[in-house]
Amino acid sequence: MNIRSKEISSENNLTAVTEFLLLGFQVSQGFRMFLFFLLFSIYCGTICGNLLIITLVYTSKNLHTPMYFFISQLSINDILLPTDIVPYMLHILLNNGGSITFNNCIFQLYVFGASETLECLLLTVMSYDRYVAICNPLRYTSIMTGGHCMILTVICWVFGWFFILIYIIETAKLNFCGQNIIDHLFCDIVPLIELACSDTFIVHLEIYLLSIPILIIPTTIIVVSYTYIVLAILRISSSTGRQKAFSTCSSHLTVVSIYYGTIFIVYIVPTKGQTLSISKILSLLYTVFTPFINPIIYSLRNADIKKAIKKTVDFVNH
Repeated sequence: MNIRSKEISSENNLTAVTEFLLLGFQVSQGFRMFLFFLLFSIYCGTICGNLLIITLVYTSKNLHTPMYFFISQLSINDILLPTDIVPYMLHILLNNGGSITFNNCIFQLYVFGASETLECLLLTVMSYDRYVAICNPLRYTSIMTGGHCMILTVICWVFGWFFILIYIIETAKLNFCGQNIIDHLFCDIVPLIELACSDTFIVHLEIYLLSIPILIIPTTIIVVSYTYIVLAILRISSSTGRQKAFSTCSSHLTVVSIYYGTIFIVYIVPTKGQTLSISKILSLLYTVFTPFINPIIYSLRNADIKKAIKKTVDFVNH
C-alpha cells in the first residue's frame, strides 16, 4: 500500500507523514470476515437500540423524568462513539489494513476522546441524580428541575467536546516522520504519539493533568454518591423498600461498572506482558460493546422502559 509523504526539511532529510497505515487484526481472511459480520451486526444493534431508547424517552410521558432524560443523552453519545470508530474499522477488516490521512486520524481521535469524556461526565451526573432521588427523595423534584437537568447536560457536552481539544491541538502540532504504521484498530492517543519524532512531554503532561477533571474527579463523585446511596438503602427497614430503592439505580450501577471497568483495564492497569491482540480486543469493549450493551441493560432492568416498549408495540399492532 502506497503511503504518501512530503518533504518538510531538505537539510535533515525528514519527511512529514500525511497518512498512517492502520493494521487492524492481522489474522486469516476467514476470521476477519467473522469479525466483520460480528461487528457490523453489533453496530446495527447499537444504532437501533439507542434510537429506540431516545424515541421512547421523548414520546412516552411516563419517561419524562430527569433519569430518563440523562439516559437519552447517554444513548445519543452511544451512537456517536461507535459511528466514529466502527465504519472505518470494518473497512480495515475487509482490506486487511487501511490508510487514513493525518487530518482524518486527528479528527477520529478527537471525536473518540470527546465521546469517552462525555460518557464519563454523563455517568457522573446520573449518579448524582440517583443520589438525590434516594438520599433526598422529598427534595428531588425541587432540586432536579428541568432547568437544572438542562444546565448539567449542557455542561457535560461543552466540557466533553472542549476539554479534549487541549491535547488534540498539541498532538496535531507534533512532527510525524518516517514510521507511519499504527498497529491498532483506530487512531488512539497512545499508539499515535509513539510514532512522533518530536518531544511528546507536553502532550503526556496534558493527558495526565486532564485525567483529573475527566476521570479521577468523576470517579470520586460516583464512588461517594453510591456510598451514600448504599448507606441510605441499608437504613430502610423493610426488605421490599430496600429492593425497590436499589432497583432504581441498579441499571446505572451496572453500566458504570462495565464502562469504568474496561477503561481502567485498558488505560490504568499496567500493560506489561499484554499482547497487542489483547489490547485491541480490550479496546473493542468500550468502543463497540459498551454502547451496544447499555440500551439492553436499561431495557431489561427497567420496568418503565419495558412498559413504554409494550405500550408502543400495542399501539403499532392496533
